[in-house]
Amino acid sequence: MADFLFHKISDKEREEIKKEAKAIMDSFSKKLEKVADKIQKEPLIEREKCEREENSGKICEIDRKIMFENAPNKDDNFIIAERGSWK
Repeated sequence: MADFLFHKISDKEREEIKKEAKAIMDSFSKKLEKVADKIQKEPLIEREKCEREENSGKICEIDRKIMFENAPNKDDNFIIAERGSWK
């Protein structure tokens, strides 16, 4: 347990720690490069329209039935929202 307590280190120990840390980071970065090739860079979903035009004056059509099907808590014509349960 005494090894984990704070103590002054010599320049030689400091250099050994730096070398060991660098070796760990280099090893990790090499392994990360192998994995990075398998990760998709960009999503593959392409859409004709992905953003609405600002100030177009068009009203977005919302399907009321789908909206109510997606709502976890509802009562007739009202969606019951959470009230600070995340706090």
